[in-house]
Amino acid sequence: MTIDEYGDWAAHAFAATPAPKGQRLAFLLLALLGEAGEAADTIKDEMRGRGLNRERLVYELGDMIYFWAGLCAELGEAPSDMLARSRANIEERLATRAATGGQHRSRAEIA
Repeated sequence: MTIDEYGDWAAHAFAATPAPKGQRLAFLLLALLGEAGEAADTIKDEMRGRGLNRERLVYELGDMIYFWAGLCAELGEAPSDMLARSRANIEERLATRAATGGQHRSRAEIA
């Protein structure tokens, strides 16, 4: 399955939600953040010496991808296009950081 096929599947899963678009976006983002919190708790447990529950972490990361793909669908963006733009942005930041000796640009400079 490609990332875009997964995105299409996620879009169909959310298509039945009868809420306005703004509410669907808010739900998807809050759900993504909630799953990120679950993943963070898994890492926190490992940092506290309880060991890494790899199965739980993979499960939570899968849920994060599901809600991220739902956000892509709500925005009308193909996941692969969003990933390509993200990669280009990150590569630009890394190149700038390397050229400036590790200096970070402000958000205003990026926009």
